[in-house]
Formats: sequence, C-alpha cells, structure tokens
Amino acid sequence: MTNKLVVNGQAIELVQGDVTNQSVDAIVNAANSRLAGGAGVDGAIHDRGGPTIMAETRRRYPDGCPTGSAVISGAGELPASYVIHAVGPIWHGGESGEAAQLTSAHRRCLELAVENDCASIAFPAISTGVYEYPVNEAAVVALGTSYEFLHEFGKPSLIRFVLFSREALESFAAAFHSIDRS
Repeated sequence: MTNKLVVNGQAIELVQGDVTNQSVDAIVNAANSRLAGGAGVDGAIHDRGGPTIMAETRRRYPDGCPTGSAVISGAGELPASYVIHAVGPIWHGGESGEAAQLTSAHRRCLELAVENDCASIAFPAISTGVYEYPVNEAAVVALGTSYEFLHEFGKPSLIRFVLFSREALESFAAAFHSIDRS
C-alpha cells in the first residue's frame, strides 16, 4: 500500500512523524486565532523554532488570524523557510460550518505556499487535537482540498501530511485511498 498520490505531476504523501522535523519549504502550524502559541503542534513549532517566530507574528499580525484562514512567517530554527500559521475550527458537532472553515484554512495555506514560491509544504492534522475535529473527517477535508488545489493550480510540487500518531496516519490513509480511487 502506497501513501503517495501523483496529481498533475505533483505529489501528495502521508508520513508518520513530527512536522517540526520536516525539511520542506513551509511547515504548517495548527495555530489559534490569537497566534499566541499553545499546546500540541503549535507549542512544538514555537519550542523548536525559537522566539523569532512569535516575535514576527506579533509584529506582522497584531490582530491575529481569523478561523478558516492562515498567515505566514519565517521559520526561525526549523528546517524550513516559512511557517504558515493556519487557524482551523473548533469542533461543535459538524453543524456550525466546520468543514467549510477547515477547507478554507487548508486552501489558504496552499495559496500562501504558492505565493511565496514554496515547492514543498508539510501539514499536521489541523484542528484534530485540542479543537477535537474528528480525525477521519478532517482527513477527508484536508486531502480533498489538496487534491482539488493541485488539479486547479499544479503546484506546489509536494504536499506532505505528517501525522503524529499511528491512528491519525491510518485515518488519513483511509481517506487518501478513497481519493486515489476517484
């Protein structure tokens, strides 16, 4: 079973690991709307990337970032050029526009990657931690949005989903293979 799909000559792939270790052009941060740092992926990115990331987001985005969008900063000490801070929705049962907000956040990340000439981008499972978005549903949104974006724009060259747990990888793999067959 492969966890790589080629779309318009570009790749979407799934790996298990730590998104902060990815040598890509842009690493996506599952941020909060205040861009204030936090736990999970957000905390790990700020811890590993160092204080320059927070200093830059405070200076450039003093009002934060709305849910369903994303902003970009330098990557500090991370092995990337940029961090794209995406604000996904808090899960409220799926009847409050969560899927549209999660789609919008992923799409904005990809737009920022293209606007900043990033050939590669690594995503975590946005909103699936403390925001409690069900991983299997988030996977369908994340992968579907990426697939559609590559069909429309043909870039970036690599979209990698880096899943911390085996369970998250399995959920993404199930959604991934349903897209692969379509």
